[in-house]
Amino acid sequence: MDMTELKPAKDLAATRVSRFENESPDYAKARMALLAEEIEVRRHLTRLAEQRRRLPLGPAIEKNYRFQDENGSDVGLIDLFGSHDTLLTYFWMFGPQRERPCPMCTNFLGGANGNGADIKQRVAFKILGRSPVERQRAFAIERGWRDLDFVQTVGDEYARNLGLLDDKGHEYPGLTVYQKIDQQVHVFYNGEMPPQAADPGQDPRGAVDIAPLWNILDLTPAGRGTDWYPKLNY
Repeated sequence: MDMTELKPAKDLAATRVSRFENESPDYAKARMALLAEEIEVRRHLTRLAEQRRRLPLGPAIEKNYRFQDENGSDVGLIDLFGSHDTLLTYFWMFGPQRERPCPMCTNFLGGANGNGADIKQRVAFKILGRSPVERQRAFAIERGWRDLDFVQTVGDEYARNLGLLDDKGHEYPGLTVYQKIDQQVHVFYNGEMPPQAADPGQDPRGAVDIAPLWNILDLTPAGRGTDWYPKLNY
């Protein structure tokens, strides 16, 4: 994005037209200032996406990680690409030691399921878990998910190497994008926001926040709250 061609955000915000007749002057002024900030954030997100696409070639995956797909076949990481040259993966917290999966992972996957068919037109999209595929699929059926493809990680080497499983057996979610170049798999992007980077009073989260739930609640007066989390049942 060429910044020299962009009009100032404040000038664009000044073109705002209220849709409500009884809007107060104070609200109009504050909303216009907020609109300018929203324009700046939108532009910043565009710059982030462009910077991400300009990353140099990422590290090659040399280890022969093994997975079991929905057909029960033993496959390698490169096999998960199918006909695509990009593979989007999400490792969710649903290991064999858990009676039920992580509610936050579940919430994210619910939204991802809604876009799953569209995403898979452009890239391969696989949900990785340490539990057998049959167990993952059973929960997907319970939730009404139809457009997610589940894969079991064979052994824990993949999860441990990517920092998704610690020595105490605690799991962590992980978003990783791979690309295939000349039959070699490389990391394109890996979510790496450390817990220590969380600002005071906030849960650790990446940028851009991938959970649509939080993005929606951020639009409300009470926001996302400080101690509320989604549940598997209400």
